[in-house]
Amino acid sequence: MTAPPTTMGTARRGATTASPPAADRPRRQDAAHEASAAARPTPQGTAHEALRTARPARQGEPGALTAGVLAAGVDDVPQVLERCRALVRPALEKAVGRLHPWVGEMAAYSFGWCEVGGAPAVASGGKGVRQALAVLGAEAAGAPERAGVAAAVAVELVHTFSLLHDDIMDGDADRRGRPTVWKAYGTGPAVLAGDALFALAVETLAAEPGGAGAVGTLSVALGDLVRGQADDLLFADRPWTGPERVRPDEYRAMAEHKTGALLGCAAALGAVLGGAGPETVAALDRAGRHLGVAFQVVDDVLGIWGDPRVTGKPVHGDLREGKKTFPVLVALDSPMGGRIAGLLESGDAPETAATLIEEAGGRATALAEARRHITAVETALADVPSTARAADELRSLLGYLVRREV
Repeated sequence: MTAPPTTMGTARRGATTASPPAADRPRRQDAAHEASAAARPTPQGTAHEALRTARPARQGEPGALTAGVLAAGVDDVPQVLERCRALVRPALEKAVGRLHPWVGEMAAYSFGWCEVGGAPAVASGGKGVRQALAVLGAEAAGAPERAGVAAAVAVELVHTFSLLHDDIMDGDADRRGRPTVWKAYGTGPAVLAGDALFALAVETLAAEPGGAGAVGTLSVALGDLVRGQADDLLFADRPWTGPERVRPDEYRAMAEHKTGALLGCAAALGAVLGGAGPETVAALDRAGRHLGVAFQVVDDVLGIWGDPRVTGKPVHGDLREGKKTFPVLVALDSPMGGRIAGLLESGDAPETAATLIEEAGGRATALAEARRHITAVETALADVPSTARAADELRSLLGYLVRREV
């Protein structure tokens, strides 16, 4: 089986060391970074609240629910996630157990299983969204849930590998309330642990029947993840105005690659190992990629206008940090772009900048962009032949990813 096409339209011990290179680059929060496993209500100001309205929502304003993915029920999603975590955890532990003991300890620490030194720990290892997508991808292909376990293990290993390296590139000292691996063990060891997890993911897939096709699918996603990360890092150094400024279409490609590629890969890998045909594999990959863009754009909206009590970010935090997010890039292309650019370059008056960005259409255009990709998710899922239960669970999980912060 060949890997799915890369574009959405067609079917990534020891003492603490000094901050790594590029630690001063602004960080972009994305779907690749999972938050606490505790499910929360969805108050006003969240991604779901923004997307559920027909125009950019001010807090308290009513609006009609969109059809399709966001209308799918999410009440059972925590149970689906728990079912998949319980199914995958033994195989994930067995895989990590094959690593060098020191490297395995760093991997276990990153999953929240132990403290530095190996003492058992009870820490949040994330919700396990990507491993759930792999299991549901196999079920959507008509295979039993166990057919997606190897895919789920591989995706979880790759996701954790990407977080280890991402934390180093961004200079992040904490993740889920604990020191990041590079802070706890050192930069070199953290790089080594990430490399080991990547190699283990490939080994896990290669050992499965149909492993060659699965490795090909993973390779495409990893190439895109690296491409997206590279673009994101380079965006920080590009000017706000002029021919070298970041364009919205460049941002879309970055978000698909950095955030969407691994989400699409997760569901597609489960389908590959579940024996699905190339059309089903490509449709699931496409759905995940569109979802990644929608999630990233909504996260950008929350980074400027979200409620800090919900997002955990300061008001206008992304503007204060000078992040080149989708609403900003859209507004810079408007007649008000020059004035907005001046405020962003000086770092002064983020409140004024936020108002001008909204008046220039940045917020409205961003939410319309997110809704467009959510509609594309539903279109892609319509091309996946599956049982009613598998389809409902998959749609609910995808809606949950936009409704809640992952």
